[in-house]
Amino acid sequence: MDKIKDTRSFMRITHRYLGYFLAGIMAIYALSGVLLVYRDTDFLKKEKQYDKTVASHLSEKELGKELKIKGLEVEKTEGNILYFKQGTYDTASGKAKYSKKELPFLLDKMVKLHKSQSKETLSPLNTFFGISLFFFVISSFWMFNPKSKAFKRGIKFTIAGLIISVLLLCI
Repeated sequence: MDKIKDTRSFMRITHRYLGYFLAGIMAIYALSGVLLVYRDTDFLKKEKQYDKTVASHLSEKELGKELKIKGLEVEKTEGNILYFKQGTYDTASGKAKYSKKELPFLLDKMVKLHKSQSKETLSPLNTFFGISLFFFVISSFWMFNPKSKAFKRGIKFTIAGLIISVLLLCI
């Protein structure tokens, strides 16, 4: 019985202090997650003008990659000038003039939390955060006595959450 009590005590204390530690990180992830839902809109974005010289004679695909414009499509060509929705590109000189709608600096950095890859400096934070959230999932089952009404109701809500998530993933 002492081992069960020790495990419950450890889980509750660790859950509490890890929760306080992660509160700020969770706020940032929550806000940036909401922003990501609306990434296909111009919500909070400002238009920024660019005047950049890139390699000359790039293909449409290469130009899109170089300017970091997804789905860049050339609408018309007049001489050496390619016209696309966001601007123009001179194939002879490599001069590109274009505009992009971007989030303000701090919001853009917050959104990149969700998009970081293993090679980036944010990856250890993301890994720690993901493992911590998983610990929260597991440790929450030690918050209440398994024989209590709150625990039994919590299990039902957990199962409902799992089912709804799986169904929405499959749609």
